Amino acid sequence: MSDKMTIAALQAMKREGRKSIGVVAWDYQIARIADRAGVDFVSVGDSVGVNLWGRDEVVEVTLDEMLICCQAVRRGVTRALVSCDMPFGPVQDGADAALAAARRLMQDGGADMIKVDAAADFPDVVRALVQAGVPVFAQFGLTPQTAIKYGIPYSAQNSKDAQATAAAAERLVAEAKLLEQAGAALLDFTNSGPVAGAAVVKAVRIPVLGGFGGGPWLDGRVRLAHTAIGYAEKWIDAKTETYVNTAKAALDAFAALIADARAGRQIKG
Repeated sequence: MSDKMTIAALQAMKREGRKSIGVVAWDYQIARIADRAGVDFVSVGDSVGVNLWGRDEVVEVTLDEMLICCQAVRRGVTRALVSCDMPFGPVQDGADAALAAARRLMQDGGADMIKVDAAADFPDVVRALVQAGVPVFAQFGLTPQTAIKYGIPYSAQNSKDAQATAAAAERLVAEAKLLEQAGAALLDFTNSGPVAGAAVVKAVRIPVLGGFGGGPWLDGRVRLAHTAIGYAEKWIDAKTETYVNTAKAALDAFAALIADARAGRQIKG
């Protein structure tokens, strides 16, 4: 538990059949707690804009904002790897812009690897980053947009239509191999499903991890830290099970604080 995690160690876990686990986090305190718990990596996601700051779109997050979050997480982590998302823009602008952004996130932010979303659409950028010494955590998978591109149902990963499921799996295996050949260190497979997910895991030598739409058929899992601990206003009324409901506990705590203050009692803490 005390040994510093490395990309090579994550890749060895796949070969040995051991599952890896990471959490998405954006701040020092959650990073500290997750690191002490023993996660293998902490992913600084561009989802911070929507989930923590209340923005409408993920693409609104800037490189400077990602840098601040990455620095905070880096300060909180001593054992786990730190992955930082490349925000929307640099990858779309080409290899030079992506490399400049990656260097900032690694040199100034302290990231150990860089997450590239929709990486299968930008294999040349992935290759350029890797050749420049930037470890890439490449995201790909079935989304509404890629389903339209491939002409297959978005629900194909869970479809009872064997032909649609096979078609989706074949195309996703091809994307995974493309990213492995481009030099990606890890894959983040969105909406893998048990058929395509298992096929991709078998087809590539690098770890295939998954958050949304993933499952035990993958080499490891990524979970939003705030989802794992039920830390969001929505969890106050949610029926979905999570590992702890921090939102309800916080609501009760604030109510007790208000009651003590208004009754003239000394407040706690």
